[in-house]
Amino acid sequence: MKRIALLGMPNTGKSTLFNRLTGGAARVGNWPGITVELLTGKILLGGDMAEIIDLPGIYDIHGFSEDEQVVRHFLHDNVPDLAVVVLNATQIERQLSLLIQLKQLNLNMVVLLNMADEAKKFGITIDGDKMGQLLGMPIHLISAKYGQGQPEAMHAITKALRYPTPGMAEALRTQLEQDAHIEHEMARVLNSAVQVPARLSDTRTDKLDSLMLHPWLGLPIFFGIMYLLFQGIFFFGQPLQSGVADILGWLRETLLDPSCAGLPAWMSGLLLDGIYNGVATVAAFVPIIILFFLFMAIVEDTGYLSRAAFLMDALMAKMGLDGRSFVMLLMGFGCNVPALMGTRVMRSRSLRLLSMLVIPFSLCSARLQVFVFITAALFSPKTAPLVLFSLYLFSFAAAILTALLFKRRFANTEPFVLELPPYRFPTGRQMLLRGWHEVTHFLRRASQFIIAGVVLVWLLTNLPPSAAPASADTLAGMIGGWLHPLFAPIGIDEQLTIALIFGFVAKEIVIGSLAVIYGMSGDALGGVLGQHLDWVQAYSFMLFTLIYTPCLSTIATLRNESKNNGFTLLALAWSLVLAWLVSFLFYQGARALGY
Repeated sequence: MKRIALLGMPNTGKSTLFNRLTGGAARVGNWPGITVELLTGKILLGGDMAEIIDLPGIYDIHGFSEDEQVVRHFLHDNVPDLAVVVLNATQIERQLSLLIQLKQLNLNMVVLLNMADEAKKFGITIDGDKMGQLLGMPIHLISAKYGQGQPEAMHAITKALRYPTPGMAEALRTQLEQDAHIEHEMARVLNSAVQVPARLSDTRTDKLDSLMLHPWLGLPIFFGIMYLLFQGIFFFGQPLQSGVADILGWLRETLLDPSCAGLPAWMSGLLLDGIYNGVATVAAFVPIIILFFLFMAIVEDTGYLSRAAFLMDALMAKMGLDGRSFVMLLMGFGCNVPALMGTRVMRSRSLRLLSMLVIPFSLCSARLQVFVFITAALFSPKTAPLVLFSLYLFSFAAAILTALLFKRRFANTEPFVLELPPYRFPTGRQMLLRGWHEVTHFLRRASQFIIAGVVLVWLLTNLPPSAAPASADTLAGMIGGWLHPLFAPIGIDEQLTIALIFGFVAKEIVIGSLAVIYGMSGDALGGVLGQHLDWVQAYSFMLFTLIYTPCLSTIATLRNESKNNGFTLLALAWSLVLAWLVSFLFYQGARALGY
């Protein structure tokens, strides 16, 4: 099988091109450093199957960030049959240096100048044929976002795959000595083939930035946008969630209950009250999760998150972090794992470790399921979005406090450099791919964790057989009783304690666990929680769930990225201590005020 490597700097649209070519689900974002794994996909080219590898975006083939090392090691150990180099046509004068470095490796290459539509708007004229003659390789102008120029580019890629790839191991070792030649080669090609206006103007971007990056209005606008995003999730998501829950309830009543009527009581309980109730309760949140990621995809791909990083850099610097750390915190809203891996773009190890210490406090989509369910059950439709927004503010507060306490231990001296891309609007195809990616990710987690989790919860709440289900005499009741002295001061009872224990594996299990513990799902479970908890207990529980230890996947990523057991233990211990302290202060304070 032929191997094709996608290469280029961050923010050139490599992942968008990868998605368009393969139909895959590489995450598409409009800020540097989004690709942190070696994503692969297979396509048919000229009758032969070819594998495309989307390598991390890099600025320099001989740089020393982890992404640059990943690319260099990949090229050294896995020489591709073809390198497809993707450059941003609007920044060609800054990106050509990487292309010339790659040319010196003697790779078989095709060059795609992406965002040609934007370059045309800016008045940039690029003679692709002349540039190709000067560089000695095929050059094609494309728009990966809209598919412009793709047929010609695919024809060139198919043709280039027919030629053997020259050896490059020795060239890679000597490339570091050739920096002086790069500058001369860049000037020669740019002067001959590219005409750039004296000033690149984008009236729309300039006007928006004058407001979005305003010294006084920028941050209020950002938090206002995030608040409206949560309002939109509730407004559109709750009817969809209720509809899915009704369908799942109807399915149990009309099909599953009669089908399991003849089974032994323990088996029927396991299948219906255990597996089905737990999984169905979690599955009802799929529409809200899809909406969340669709809305975030719009915010990300418009280029606004880069502006948010710019706005927050001054504040983050006071905490020993920078704007990139803030972007990773925002990425953590989706999932903490890719956000932790995204810190690879940081060259400073201290900055990476401090960023990785605060990222798990981001309110990820798994926690979002828990909070949406509880807020919908215990708070009015008008109050619920405010409660959810306050939890996001608490997640920022936990991250800020952590950074302030540990910034001296992880001192950073790396300067902050960030490109601000023009404003763009994602295509419907990009948003659909993003939603599909999140749904498939949810289903994979469901198969790995949720089913196993709810089965184990059912066993703990129904064993030994002599005990009444979910009573204090069951194994779950005993565990909850042992831990009650620790959790009672923060208003968390034995049932909620069991759910928190399983939430350590995956936060998606928390609501499924409660469905199994109480033997109900959907609106019925919400009603039971409303009878057992007042709003102070519910908010204290949500605060603890927000801050305490992240899921096993996040812990494993922390260990893999830090390569330090001591740091991983520090992150776990600190999150547990902080969660208990914050919940204690809130719960006891609210009770002291008479709530």
